[in-house]
Amino acid sequence: MSAVTVNKLGEVRISDEVLATLAGISAIGCYGIVGMASKRATDGLVELLGSDNLSRGVKVTTQGNEVAIELFIIVEYGISIAAVAQNIIDTVKYNVENLTGITVKKINIKVEGVRV
Repeated sequence: MSAVTVNKLGEVRISDEVLATLAGISAIGCYGIVGMASKRATDGLVELLGSDNLSRGVKVTTQGNEVAIELFIIVEYGISIAAVAQNIIDTVKYNVENLTGITVKKINIKVEGVRV
């Protein structure tokens, strides 16, 4: 799927992979986050992803001109998880809406682990 923005000159289609990468880059820059997490379907283990795999820790669902984003993160020990999650939600929503013009319907944060 892809998100569609229509104006008087035509339409712009933005793929889910681009939205996922944008959300991943926005999230990884937030304070208190160690990295993005990816669950391997084979054994259920959580692995920390490097900066080249940011979109693998993000699930994007588009419906017309709205997008729902799910982020799988690993947080730093000793930091308030609620504060980190709210900061990520605000940052990702702002960046995705301003850079693409697409409305963010909701953002779900899934904390997969804590690192020291």
